[in-house]
Amino acid sequence: MSAEDIQTKLDDKAPKKADPKAVSVDVATIQMLTKAQADGCETIFDRAVTMKPCNIGEQGTCCKMCAQGPCRLPLPKKGVEGMDTRRGLCGATPETIAARNFARMVAAGSAAHSDHSKGVAKVFLAAARKEAPDYQIKDTEKLLEIAPHFGVPTTVVKDGVETQRDIYEIAVEVGETALAQWGQQEGEILYAKRAPEARYELWKKLGVVPKGIDCEIVNIMHRTHMGCDQDYKNIIKQCSRAALADGWAGSMMGTDLQDVLFGTPYPIQGEINLGVLKPDHVNVLVHGHEPLLSEMIVIACQDPEMIEYAKSKGAKGLVLAGLCCTANEILVRHGMPVAGNYLQQELAIVTGCVDAVIVDVQCIMENIANVAQCYHTKIITTDPRAMIESGDVMHIEFDEHHALADAKRIVKTAIDNYPNRKSEPMVPKAKEKMVVGFSAEAISYHLGGSFRGSYVPLNDNIINGRIRGIAGVVGCNNARSVHDSVSLTLIKELLKNDIIVLTTGCSAMACGKAGLLSPESAKVFCGPGLAEVCETVGIPPVLHMGACVDNSRILVAATEVVKAGGLGKDLSDLPAAGCAPEWMSEKAIAIGHYFVASGVYTIFGGSLPVTGAPRFMKHLFEELEDIYGGKWDLVVDPYEMARRIIAHIDKKRKALGLDKARERVLMDMADRQKLEAA
Repeated sequence: MSAEDIQTKLDDKAPKKADPKAVSVDVATIQMLTKAQADGCETIFDRAVTMKPCNIGEQGTCCKMCAQGPCRLPLPKKGVEGMDTRRGLCGATPETIAARNFARMVAAGSAAHSDHSKGVAKVFLAAARKEAPDYQIKDTEKLLEIAPHFGVPTTVVKDGVETQRDIYEIAVEVGETALAQWGQQEGEILYAKRAPEARYELWKKLGVVPKGIDCEIVNIMHRTHMGCDQDYKNIIKQCSRAALADGWAGSMMGTDLQDVLFGTPYPIQGEINLGVLKPDHVNVLVHGHEPLLSEMIVIACQDPEMIEYAKSKGAKGLVLAGLCCTANEILVRHGMPVAGNYLQQELAIVTGCVDAVIVDVQCIMENIANVAQCYHTKIITTDPRAMIESGDVMHIEFDEHHALADAKRIVKTAIDNYPNRKSEPMVPKAKEKMVVGFSAEAISYHLGGSFRGSYVPLNDNIINGRIRGIAGVVGCNNARSVHDSVSLTLIKELLKNDIIVLTTGCSAMACGKAGLLSPESAKVFCGPGLAEVCETVGIPPVLHMGACVDNSRILVAATEVVKAGGLGKDLSDLPAAGCAPEWMSEKAIAIGHYFVASGVYTIFGGSLPVTGAPRFMKHLFEELEDIYGGKWDLVVDPYEMARRIIAHIDKKRKALGLDKARERVLMDMADRQKLEAA
């Protein structure tokens, strides 16, 4: 055998590697993946080549609910679709199995976001009681706005004169009432009445208003146990309760309480992509989803003593940047730079200049510990709910009662690691400026100013046709699709058709890297109507609204659109749609379902674990629209996603009587009231 033949055999046996240019459209990602492969460091992109998904699991028809299985029910062979007699050992149908699996994803996703928010509520209450001295009530105006939703009075009458109550007294009552929403077993979640009245009344009629947060999640786990609920429609009804408990309680309260503690986001400039790292600085990355610790890390990294300590180790200074949604949290409030989204977390370490990655919870790849061993990076876990089993991973428990001290200890650990770098760092030049921080309040302010903040100008421009409609494009990255590509292709198609985009999470980061989060991008990517509005108001055509827990901001903004008049009485009347083009986590399923149950047409990209159960799939994709006004859809091609969203928006415009050549006419309040009455 020749030397060439021997080498060919060795090459065939070697693990296959991803083609960097084929798996991402992001320049920095391609560059760092090439470096990782040259360094012999395996990443998720390489594993995606060699590990294929289970086709039965992908269809949602693999049942592991008891030890008699797993029972695997693949789709019947072609020609026998009408004779579907598939059954598990207990007799469970594909519909029952797929519905149970779907429901458990809703439960897990709702638990993740709501448990995050429960932690926020606990710290909020500790701050209100002045038991956590490093936290203060920063946004008193927002506290006064949300207090009535909790039934907490903001004023008191003394000697016949009404005066405002002490802010911290109000905060204590809000915190106690909020925290009780998790354990509540009877009644209704308080925030359900924040929805448009028509939507709330529909939920009551359907019997899906959640009682409390934890009880609805526990209910799913019980009814999906072996031998319990075997009616897929009934299972999905409980999914609606649990998902609504997340979207309209857990997540929404978490976002509100974070705003009160740390400040409500307003437009601020930041930078994104791996080029924000500096080889001659100590680089600290925060990664995960909870801002409780990262807010303290921001303070610690800006401490002159810490900066001087970094210089004493030979560095020129300190860089704090973020990954995933912890990055979004410190970005929208402080303008701190973002290193990248989910699929870039390993690659940030590959630069060789990240001295520590500080992680909290959710979307943290276990493999970052292995990648860190190839370089010098310290991985520091901080939450007992998210430990990594590795001798090289440090755990420094975060405690809100001495939060800043913990943060300084963690940052000092990163600085001490700076001299241990193993090789010359390599940092991509790619980075983009962006404008972020469009909370629902910020949008109102931007449209109407300080004294007349209002969504009416947005409604007027939807009515007169300059803006065709609204799309919420959110969600994760997924190694089964080309990194960032599906999201960006879809969003660009929507923009050129005059559809304004609201975004959160990793999708928002993709937009930032592609230059879509700057006001100047409107002239480049938008149709004439949307471009004109963006230029007049001074906003980007894609509005970054925060982290994935902040999808509740989209619900609040949509509710404000309904209240502003002229576009119907319910969320399901709006010319609007939602999409998660590159979804990956169970949280996305929970988010998707609370949008569907709120009346929104919602498309997911890639795959959805329901395709192996045709009747169940029909229930989600068709029948739910008759119940909630919203429905699920599954589309792989981003151009087809855009086509369906546009068709849906045009259908809603027609139902509102707005399809008459999309005339651009100014409308006063009387005109809008006539439309509503019709």
